Amino acid sequence: MTGPDKLDQRVAVVVVTYNRADLLEKMLAGLAALDRAPDAVYVVDNFSSDHTPEVLAASTLPGLVTIRTSENLGGAGGFRLGLKTAYDRGHDAMWLMDDDVVPAPDCLTRLLEVDGSCLIAVREDRAGALVEKAAIRFDLRNPLAIRPKTASIDSSYPNRAAMPATVEVENVAFEGFLVRREVIEKIGLPDASYFIFYDDVDFAIRARRAGFPIRAVRDAVLVRQLDFDQQHDLAGWKGYYMYRNLFAVHMRYGENPLVRFKPWLITLVVVLLSPLRGGRAEVRNVTRGLRDARRMRQVPSTSVD
Repeated sequence: MTGPDKLDQRVAVVVVTYNRADLLEKMLAGLAALDRAPDAVYVVDNFSSDHTPEVLAASTLPGLVTIRTSENLGGAGGFRLGLKTAYDRGHDAMWLMDDDVVPAPDCLTRLLEVDGSCLIAVREDRAGALVEKAAIRFDLRNPLAIRPKTASIDSSYPNRAAMPATVEVENVAFEGFLVRREVIEKIGLPDASYFIFYDDVDFAIRARRAGFPIRAVRDAVLVRQLDFDQQHDLAGWKGYYMYRNLFAVHMRYGENPLVRFKPWLITLVVVLLSPLRGGRAEVRNVTRGLRDARRMRQVPSTSVD
């Protein structure tokens, strides 16, 4: 496909938001400043209880479509709903976006210049530091790799300028991920059962295994408005989803029996170390996570219905 054809594609932005109206307002302003405007912007409001509806009602962003759910579907359910809506309305490419990032004005233009059905923008923090955590290696073969992400962009390059023009990655976040229509036709939609965390990892694994490599585009920049601080919340309510969904990914996609068994080993270690770290709350999360992940072992359907 030649460059002009790509730039002429009908692109929809899909945003999922929940109770972060002020961040959403900045994000919508960033979309309004794009030098290549999207053809539609679908914002899934996950039944927010703050002033998100007022922010959306006041927005003059061209092509804005608000989808307010009747309950909080989580990020996974929200992205599934928004992506399905964009797909059903015939868009050629869908650009998935969380509410806490702001794209650089040329971000979409830079993405559309690059060949590929799966592309990601590169995230920086507000000070311009590289914070893109997409995995260069997501290891589901080695049972001794406790954390499957063994190398990421921000652990491999000191800054964005040190990156090559594109870098192949093995997982994504739904923050600046552009996916073209043919991918959805082949693998279906994100799995809503994840609720939060690892729905994007699951989707990326399915895309790669279906023959669609994923590339990070150095010159397509997103600015993240919040710091990454949720990785240590393993004793809180999010910890349950972190454990359950990590285990589900291993059970679904582990490349050998030892990797698929790894969730039981992790659970044992967490329980043994619980007096020194997360206590009973983390034990509850990890044991419930193990139990419930076993119900998620089936790979999602490729249906888009």
